[in-house]
Amino acid sequence: MSEPGPATGPSGDLIVAGKITGCYGTRGWVKIHSYTEPPENFLVFGEWLLRRRGVLEPIEFDAGKRHGKGLVAHIAGVDDRTLAESFRGLEVVVKAEGLPPLEKGEYYWRQLQGLQVWCREGGTRVLLGTVDYLIETGANDVLVVKASPDSVDDRERLIPYLVDDVVTRVDLDAGVIEVEWFLDE
Repeated sequence: MSEPGPATGPSGDLIVAGKITGCYGTRGWVKIHSYTEPPENFLVFGEWLLRRRGVLEPIEFDAGKRHGKGLVAHIAGVDDRTLAESFRGLEVVVKAEGLPPLEKGEYYWRQLQGLQVWCREGGTRVLLGTVDYLIETGANDVLVVKASPDSVDDRERLIPYLVDDVVTRVDLDAGVIEVEWFLDE
């Protein structure tokens, strides 16, 4: 389910898939911090865009591989370290429509952001707020739920994304997540 939040641009919904963090070697290879899970999924998109000073431009990686905890990739047409260095710090984005389809009951983080989170308190449905973003903790993902104008209080809540245990229902069409949660938690 892990992924970064959406960014919008002239091409519609875009997802930040990774960031170029430095050079690797002397022949146009760069280090990439991938935001995909698993990290190698970054390499399968095939249609990447580079965000440079707010402008999107196509970039092609013609080779790539896992290296330590990260990735390294070769930028097509870039065959020296000096030119590769000019890409350091730039975000690599992909079109959301290029993301692979998920199994039923699985969601990308961007799909959950902005949904209202509801629980039951004494038989009454109570709005806790809306999903602002998610955190990957290792054990499970966590919904960061911020208060909204109609929520029960002004508290921010961290709710574990545990399907069938804490999260009982996700309805993207209705914009709702239902949870088993107590107001004092």
